[in-house]
Amino acid sequence: MKTAELRPESVGVAVAIVPDMPGNQPGEWSVYLLNLNDFPIYGILITSKGYGFLNNEKKVTSVIRRFFDDLPAHSYLKIEPIMEDIFGLTNEYWVSYYVNRQVFDKRFIFLPETIQRHNAVNIPLLDRKGVLIT
Repeated sequence: MKTAELRPESVGVAVAIVPDMPGNQPGEWSVYLLNLNDFPIYGILITSKGYGFLNNEKKVTSVIRRFFDDLPAHSYLKIEPIMEDIFGLTNEYWVSYYVNRQVFDKRFIFLPETIQRHNAVNIPLLDRKGVLIT
């Protein structure tokens, strides 16, 4: 049996992409990790990348890895800024973390053109609108 099959399902962790400017003004957005659980998570490793086609040309962004020590229960942290010009790509965030001594991981994939203001919902903990994947 593969190790990945033994891992429990990741729940209570989400990734949100939220515009920094209110209204319909173009500009920078921010990516957040949310811990919706009643317990903290530790040793958080996040890998982000974008890939796909823009203007009929294959594009791949740099792979960026970030490490965070912990994220308390019912809290969030800013992962990175993200510019609107790459919303036409698939934007992927792979999040790995520990709860006690158990490792969890989950891949959050924002498909091309889904990061749009008309897809925005209320984001828990942030009290702002954005695109959310749980």
